[in-house]
Amino acid sequence: MRLKHLISPLDLTVDAVDEIIDLGLKIMKNPHKYAHICEGKKLATLFYEPSTRTRLSFEAAMLNLGGQVLGFSSADASSAAKGESVADTIRVISSYADICAMRHPKEGAPMVASLYSSIPIINAGDGGHNHPTQTLTDLITIKKLMGRLNHITIGLCGDLKFGRTVHSLINALVRYQKVRFVLISPKELTIPDYLRKDVLDAGKVKYTETDDLESYLPELDILYMTRVQRERFFNEEDYIRLKDSFILDAAKMQLAKERMFVMHPLPRVNEIASEVDNDPRAVYFLQAKMGVYVRMALIMHLLTLDTIPIS
Repeated sequence: MRLKHLISPLDLTVDAVDEIIDLGLKIMKNPHKYAHICEGKKLATLFYEPSTRTRLSFEAAMLNLGGQVLGFSSADASSAAKGESVADTIRVISSYADICAMRHPKEGAPMVASLYSSIPIINAGDGGHNHPTQTLTDLITIKKLMGRLNHITIGLCGDLKFGRTVHSLINALVRYQKVRFVLISPKELTIPDYLRKDVLDAGKVKYTETDDLESYLPELDILYMTRVQRERFFNEEDYIRLKDSFILDAAKMQLAKERMFVMHPLPRVNEIASEVDNDPRAVYFLQAKMGVYVRMALIMHLLTLDTIPIS
């Protein structure tokens, strides 16, 4: 059966991920061929917490496919401010739209929505839990740059405890062969135990945990930087103490391979110095652009429009 919802990166088989990525790369080469495939279709964007890139990339994706968009960009602009439940909201939205992208601060909210929805639900980020479409964005970017998703060494640097993009990416990449992780963070922001034990250790995946970015830079094919997220901290003092733990600058970039690519899910604060933007290995703005193409491919997949021949 065709997948109806995307709540976790693991909802997609490896074959389905590869198909979506390949379709996204095809769209990137010839976007005009797909400009009318979603005519008459509507995407609802239900964003209960702030977002720039994710919400706008979903909207751009649907508009690029010839569809329409409706929704809200904050909980205050919805009936959630009056106490309406996610279940009731999605029951109503299912009558208005053909597919829905939801971001929510509470982990599991998109899963709840999927239980009451008659249209496909896409998790656009739930708390510190999952961000599967960012993962697809990361994967398509790596595939475009490296030509493969296996046989790579990837460094994940910064907030590995609360970073949902990191958690989702680890879960996705462990399914490919010979991927090695270098997990770079202060001890207070290491990956959650369940990821270490149930994913990396259980899968006998090669990984190193360290707080030394410089020593491991020469070994990396990809460096995935993340910001320390103020909104995930309960204690302002802890945030201030940890926010500048790792800053990538031009001097550190000299330690890296000629083809070591720097990725970041954005937004950044100061963890990547602006001088790095001019380095051709800095690909985080390309990464954001690739997010539109892969979301176009995902929308087509969930609406079963990817089986329609494109001439």
